[in-house]
Amino acid sequence: MLLYDIIARGATEYPERTAIIFRGSEITYGALAAQVNRLASALSKRGIGPSDRVAVLLPNCPQFTVAYFAASALGAVCVPANPLLKPAELAHIWSDSGVKIVFTATPLLPHVHEAAKDVPSLTIIVDCLAAETADDRVVSFTSLIAEGDPDPVLNTQHLTPNTPAVCIYTSGTTGRPKGALLSHKNLTTNCGQIKQILRFDENDNFLTVLPLFHSFAGTVCQNAALFCGSKTTYLEQFVPARVLDSIEAHKVTIFPGVPAMYGALLQFPTDRAYDLSSIRLCVSGGAPMPVALMQAFEKKFDTIVIEGDGPTECSPVTSVNPPLGIRKPGSIGLALPGVDMRIFDDNDREMPVGEVGEIVVRGNNVMLGYHNQPEATAEAMKNGWYHTGDLGKVDEEGYFYIVDRKKDMLIVGGMNVYPREVEEVLYTHPALRDAAVIGAPDPLRGEEVVAVVVLKPDANITDRELIHYCRERLANFKVPRKVIFRDAMPMGGTGKVLKRLLRKELEME
Repeated sequence: MLLYDIIARGATEYPERTAIIFRGSEITYGALAAQVNRLASALSKRGIGPSDRVAVLLPNCPQFTVAYFAASALGAVCVPANPLLKPAELAHIWSDSGVKIVFTATPLLPHVHEAAKDVPSLTIIVDCLAAETADDRVVSFTSLIAEGDPDPVLNTQHLTPNTPAVCIYTSGTTGRPKGALLSHKNLTTNCGQIKQILRFDENDNFLTVLPLFHSFAGTVCQNAALFCGSKTTYLEQFVPARVLDSIEAHKVTIFPGVPAMYGALLQFPTDRAYDLSSIRLCVSGGAPMPVALMQAFEKKFDTIVIEGDGPTECSPVTSVNPPLGIRKPGSIGLALPGVDMRIFDDNDREMPVGEVGEIVVRGNNVMLGYHNQPEATAEAMKNGWYHTGDLGKVDEEGYFYIVDRKKDMLIVGGMNVYPREVEEVLYTHPALRDAAVIGAPDPLRGEEVVAVVVLKPDANITDRELIHYCRERLANFKVPRKVIFRDAMPMGGTGKVLKRLLRKELEME
């Protein structure tokens, strides 16, 4: 199956059904397909074709989806990126991938022009949110659509399920970002796997407030929603009041989010009662969800949160707690159908049940490799298994648990300390809103545990009290030796705490 088949099926089988809701307006599957076809035609006329790189630098909006699928119809490769990136970061991604065209928005044009100076392959800049443009270096999305023909432009001669469709650059926590190449088969396979377990259908309406440039939203909120014939409601940014308003107004049934979003909604002081009864499922991913946060959210909003997981390199979903089966809070659930997950030691030998090792994955959802990085690909794909870098374990019933990132593990006096275990305890304290655990060098024990915390409004607690609280619940070597209070955590675009920045701040003290 090709990505474009998702669009073609909607246009032929249910053209009048709503596909996307944006700013109160509805776009049908038929209208979406017509825009995809016209854009693909216009791009073809401008020389964009198989294997060309098409950058998308946009907030959540229908133009993102149209550009994404138009590129796939041509056999081109979509390269989404975070609109918050600086010009130098964009230049790296675009020059490394060889981008020829970028779809963006008026406020982002200064950064795009600055980055383009270092990307000689980039020749076309499209402003998606302006009807016309006075900048002769930029073409408007509206005028580009007008150049195209309504008939499908599907490059079947160059397209196979194994053709690269999307190149998503990883966050680069271990160096400069690497482009994970995902094929049509990778992405459509993952859609089918998700549908089978989470039972998405034409009656569902997704709230898409997660950023579409990220693999979580790109697959679950966009591709899987359209694959299942569902609606998807786009919000450009996360604002708790707007999220609650949208759920109520559009009768949202599926809310995918990251733990930081659930925490913000839990703490949001609502001035009225919202009718959220339409929600049948909340899905959490992108970062581990503290059990205490999950339980508090479920109690307040009378719903259930299904936690899953998966890295960008796996399209990205690899596992999820089954809504119709046993749900184990704190676990990332069972491997999806067709996904083989194991726990390996450092010598790639499978670990026994309950033992901590690295989570490895193989299946049709696993990437083709990293763009232009054969050594990094070989390292990540040792013996045919993608090595996630996550430390985890599996129980007797096949449920997986992430203990921590391999690189985040601390060694205190020769003992392994997994930050997530300490964070789980911190999150149970009623005064804390956010918590992150990092390591600091210690001349005697190698490393010491440091807790960085954000208090709830009007809460008050001392570092001594918090350390005592942890000592009552953790072995002594796991207890934080130092507590740092902050007004807010540094967050990435997907809601993950940027621990590398916390470590850097600690080094500068």
